[in-house]
Amino acid sequence: MNLKFITALFVLIYLSTEVKSQIIQRERPKAWNQLVHGGRFMDRFLPISTDENLRKDTWGAKAVIPRAINNGIEDNQWSYWGGNARLYKDGKYHLFVCRWAEDAPKGHMSWHDSHVVHAISESPSGPYKVIAEIGKGHNPEWYITNSGKIVIYVIDGYYVADNINGPWKYSKFQFNTRDRRIIEGLSNLTFAKREDGSFIMVCRGGGVWISKDGLSPWNQITDKRIYPAVDGHFEDPLIWKTENQYHLIVNDWYGRIAYYLRSKDGVKWTVDPGEAYEPGICKHSNGVIEDWFKFERIKVLQDKYGRATQAHFAVIDTLKHFDLPNDNHSSKQIIIPLRVGKRMKILNKHRISSSTKEIKVLVKSEAGFNPIKDLDINSLRFGASGKVNYGKGAKAKNIIQKGNDAVVTFYGENNGLTSGNFMAKLLGKCKNGVPVFGYSRLPNVKYIAPILSATKPKIERDNVIVEISNFGQVSSSKATIHLFQKDRLIAKGTISKLAPYTHQLVKMRLKKQVDLKEETTVVINKGKDDEVRFPSK
Repeated sequence: MNLKFITALFVLIYLSTEVKSQIIQRERPKAWNQLVHGGRFMDRFLPISTDENLRKDTWGAKAVIPRAINNGIEDNQWSYWGGNARLYKDGKYHLFVCRWAEDAPKGHMSWHDSHVVHAISESPSGPYKVIAEIGKGHNPEWYITNSGKIVIYVIDGYYVADNINGPWKYSKFQFNTRDRRIIEGLSNLTFAKREDGSFIMVCRGGGVWISKDGLSPWNQITDKRIYPAVDGHFEDPLIWKTENQYHLIVNDWYGRIAYYLRSKDGVKWTVDPGEAYEPGICKHSNGVIEDWFKFERIKVLQDKYGRATQAHFAVIDTLKHFDLPNDNHSSKQIIIPLRVGKRMKILNKHRISSSTKEIKVLVKSEAGFNPIKDLDINSLRFGASGKVNYGKGAKAKNIIQKGNDAVVTFYGENNGLTSGNFMAKLLGKCKNGVPVFGYSRLPNVKYIAPILSATKPKIERDNVIVEISNFGQVSSSKATIHLFQKDRLIAKGTISKLAPYTHQLVKMRLKKQVDLKEETTVVINKGKDDEVRFPSK
């Protein structure tokens, strides 16, 4: 057996083992086969639009040739990874992304020595050109505080400046775990601004944190991950907020499948069925597919209503360990346009239920969309997403014009909405066959509410003390607090009204001798809709 054959065989075996060690085929729920188009987030990806010819004379595996090299950011000298873009007040699109030299000794695994750079473009899809280097860091995500400060988060720290062009100061966040364990470490953080200028953050492990201004200490308010209850290897969460709800996408890198979640307040989440994305989503209108091996670090470009208009991905054409210095492999950032949801508002004044006879929905017009002329009324379904995602839900009765907008009246039957829903969904198509979707808030649902959170109970002689904080954006009403061990009531008390971001020490008389080494559950507002349980060991 000659040496070349042995070497080739060894490489083949290694490659097969390495691929298997990084990929597993996740079994999808059978119910997903019944989803209609528009029922999953992945249905929102649109073909890449480009004015240039697809290029063949560039780096990359055959699966990504030809491609649009002016989409996002790429070049032969650098490997790029992650980063999000925003339309700034100067009318340009600004991207903070990290990179390292393509010929670095460890190839792709030199990402540990990556630097964050500032790139700009006249077009949201690129090409982006680097204009400055910020400093060392990886997996950047940037946001703007209410005070106007520009914050670029990187793993283990952040850069801050008063101006988009710097100068930049490096610093580190402060984290208050509030007696909770940190889930899988504090890395790959993602941020969304709330109405009052405070920020909500989700860490890689799926814990939820809140900061009053995006720079002051981050307070952990959950003790378990918010991700889907599946056996996934999760990373790269992305949170963003629209005018009516919060959105979250998280990637199972091992299974190469991502999940999509929605929330009323950013704390309690609902998992929507279907893939958020998976390999194969980067397509061109002529049918060409850029079949990148991995899609990671998803970010979105948002419009003035918070709607995601583009998805930004870090992509690589091969296994990360196989991207070596001075070879034909590398990574870049790509941009894929997204179908944008329509703006709408339910006009009913009372809570919608199975007994509701009619649901009136104002569908708003905007550039390129006239609901009276464009909507195929017979295709429309409205109600709980768990219904309409599967082609069910309330059917449209009629449509009338109201100014530039339209009012669609739906029969109440089969709307599927219950007290457990916080959003209604529209799904259907336009007369030209183009899919249409949108979400509307429900009447008589509080979307900005107090968020009361407790720390671990502490014993002081015959009393137990619990610190209660309000991380909501509005003041809380007077509330009750009960402490249990193994379903045995050990103490109860009253929480006074709390203004946002304030706390109170609640002192309660113990009803019996207890051992706080046992799991103690703090229940706020027992028996009410906003009941919250905080198991603490």
